[in-house]
Amino acid sequence: MSQLEAKQAAKTMIQAKKLGKRYGQDVILERIDIDVKEGEFVTLVGASGCGKSTFLKMLLGIETATDGELLLDGKPVPNEPGSDRGIVFQQYSVFPHMTVLENVVAAKGFEKRSISGYLFGKEKALAKQEASDILQQVGLSHALNRYPHELSGGMKQRLAIAQAIICKPRILLLDEPFGALDPGIRADMHTLVLDLWQKHKLTIFMVTHDLKEGFHLGTRLWVFDKLRHDPHAPNAYGASITYDLPVGHAPAPLYEEIDQRIRPVFDPSKDTTDDTTENAL
Repeated sequence: MSQLEAKQAAKTMIQAKKLGKRYGQDVILERIDIDVKEGEFVTLVGASGCGKSTFLKMLLGIETATDGELLLDGKPVPNEPGSDRGIVFQQYSVFPHMTVLENVVAAKGFEKRSISGYLFGKEKALAKQEASDILQQVGLSHALNRYPHELSGGMKQRLAIAQAIICKPRILLLDEPFGALDPGIRADMHTLVLDLWQKHKLTIFMVTHDLKEGFHLGTRLWVFDKLRHDPHAPNAYGASITYDLPVGHAPAPLYEEIDQRIRPVFDPSKDTTDDTTENAL
């Protein structure tokens, strides 16, 4: 079966139907209608504060819809995180007092939902072996006994990915995971994520501010933008998905238009950004 045939045969995993999200009177997202098949890799781009990360949080289950529906396998996304949905943030979510190996074993332990998350006996031995295997896959087999402060930024992000992967999620959520990394390290991370996507048969959603990165990775690119604007009430309308494009197929004029929308040239006379609201999103 070809990749195209496999994609067509895959079942729908995620559906959004008239999905919207508001915080009080501020509308963040509105009228989002999408279907995502199992095994797709979707990158999300858009201006800061347009709701990309909010959408990821809704998939994770730590934010709920205020309008419409967000479905996983035809049922509402659970309103709490689960082991079927792993997430990696730009800020490294690792335990500073644990070694690399202990960090990944701990992630496996927390999957049990016990009070302590501790593993014992045979269960702990199996978790350590599984963690070692995952760390080898992400290129950290030489650093099992190091502590996070002894790791470079790229190594910390590899560790965070290993923590997410060990729980065998079906969906991996990446919230600007490479934004703080140097270009050369980012290229290595791209190769790693693409390899893990194929190896673990993941469905991936990745937020990025880098349009080139968005078009380089995965299978689809979504552009989040507002279709309606009110200069007197900037938060009266929310963002929708204005473009849903196959990766690598945007003609130059469209690429430039999208790039301008998500990274507009700064004009001080028109700066109406509310830093407090934007950072909260």
